[in-house]
Amino acid sequence: MHVTVEVAGEETHEVTVPEDATYADLLGPLELSPHEVSVMVGDRTVPTNQPVESEHVRVVRLIKGG
Repeated sequence: MHVTVEVAGEETHEVTVPEDATYADLLGPLELSPHEVSVMVGDRTVPTNQPVESEHVRVVRLIKGG
């Protein structure tokens, strides 16, 4: 399965994953951790352990403050 992964404010990537991949599997090739980002399909956030059901996702980095 080919998925377009748009990283907000950065580059867009084409990622190939198996048909049974999860949204977390899309992050590995981009060297992103599920703990530092939110994955969005359309206007909703999806759990990273959910199977990929979209050919286009947007990844937003979470900001830590202190």
